[in-house]
Amino acid sequence: MTDGEWAVVRQSFPTPGWMEGRGGRPESYCHRQMIDAVRYLVDNGVKWRSLPVDFPPWDRVYAFFRRWRDDELVHELHDRLRARVRLSEGRDAEPSAAVVDSQSVRAGATVKNVSRGFDGGKKINGRKRHLIVDCLGLLLDVLVTPASTPDRDAARMMLPVVRDRFPALRRVWADGGYTGHLLDWAAQQLGLVVEVVKRNDHRAGFAVLPRRWVVERTFAWLMRTRRLARDYETRPASSQAMILWSTTMICGRRLARLTPARTPRLHWPTTA
Repeated sequence: MTDGEWAVVRQSFPTPGWMEGRGGRPESYCHRQMIDAVRYLVDNGVKWRSLPVDFPPWDRVYAFFRRWRDDELVHELHDRLRARVRLSEGRDAEPSAAVVDSQSVRAGATVKNVSRGFDGGKKINGRKRHLIVDCLGLLLDVLVTPASTPDRDAARMMLPVVRDRFPALRRVWADGGYTGHLLDWAAQQLGLVVEVVKRNDHRAGFAVLPRRWVVERTFAWLMRTRRLARDYETRPASSQAMILWSTTMICGRRLARLTPARTPRLHWPTTA
């Protein structure tokens, strides 16, 4: 991270438990070094044991990643940064509308058979990433399932969670894979309007679809980080954490661009 990015990320940093008297012991390494190491792994797609020697030992970095994954600290950091990005864009901290979609990716040899499947439509053997994003393309929730999981089933698991976390949410846009009983169930049980944006079958070639292009752009952002080009994680929870780290990088960089840099004052010597 640059100094400007670290300045904005540090403001949203979760407070360690030992600093608030909740137990535990002080960290052995600087948080900025640990975050830089995790970001390097996500951005460049290297193995844990292949982290450069400039970072702390790889096992300590992995322990940091694992603790932040299990305690949902990376989720907390991401949510704080996303709220700040929305406020800086002139929007409310909580969204009132969202877009849902999924992406099937091939799985590496480290992915076990119990957590992988075959997507017959995309002809992909691996996992499926289900994303719910706001109108800016910022992540609201993520779920990683076997590629054989239907989009409607994943949405039934995600929508109640998102509805509880964001009470102002009222409308969700989706593609044709979410048609059917999901629309009536969301309206009756959650008070959500799920609107399907259909493709025009009479129009040939590529066409930008209203609202759906937002989540497609988010998938393109994720694919810029090499660790997400394929699913290498043994546990789906680790895959979700990798996606959160990738979107955390996006929020931090956007905030750093929006925050005006302070120009140091130059004190010129006076002459007699």
